[in-house]
Amino acid sequence: MITIKDLSFSYDKKSKVLNSLCLSLSENNIHGIVGLNGAGKTTLLNSIYGLIKIDSGIISSEGKNLTKKDISYLVTENFFYSNITGREYLSLFKNETFDSDKWNGLFSLPLDQIVDGYSTGMKKKLALMGILKQDKPIMILDEPFNGLDIETCRIIRSILLRLKDKGKTIIITSHIIETLTNLCDYIHYLEKGTISYSKGKHDFAEFERKLFESIENKNVELITELIE
Repeated sequence: MITIKDLSFSYDKKSKVLNSLCLSLSENNIHGIVGLNGAGKTTLLNSIYGLIKIDSGIISSEGKNLTKKDISYLVTENFFYSNITGREYLSLFKNETFDSDKWNGLFSLPLDQIVDGYSTGMKKKLALMGILKQDKPIMILDEPFNGLDIETCRIIRSILLRLKDKGKTIIITSHIIETLTNLCDYIHYLEKGTISYSKGKHDFAEFERKLFESIENKNVELITELIE
């Protein structure tokens, strides 16, 4: 169990992006983090991975502090060194059992070409291969489906489900709610820096209805005024 207790963070020490957030993430499951823009999703992921120094709170697994040795993290905007090939990028991650060419059978990347010439989707696929090669027990994926075609999205879904069966714990965000309801075991709704509620698979239909109804009701009066 990954336990997040009373997690708080602010960039300017005034307005809190995360506000005494508490969350329990069961292992060997896929957890979706959902929230509107500015809710704090990426900040939460950065906190779990240790990219930012939190103001207060505890992030632990089975009573021990999490470290980068336990986690692989796919950020939204991927970074690559200039003039590096896809194959050279993958060589930065040490895993003798990972066969880059076999895995590339799924992604069809020109691994011997310079990454600078890759499209956005190709860069995303290369970054995902790097995450897979790291083979760590916890995977954090921030908007992994952005920029990918339909086929690749389905491939990634199949891979993640298989990795879960192999014992991985996966935390994932997406602006497309359907990608999470079709993939996750649990979805956690982040609102104003805290987790408002969490739902399991059997409650996903209710979760979608509640979320969309809330968004529509919030804006219906203004839309009606603007479009008479």
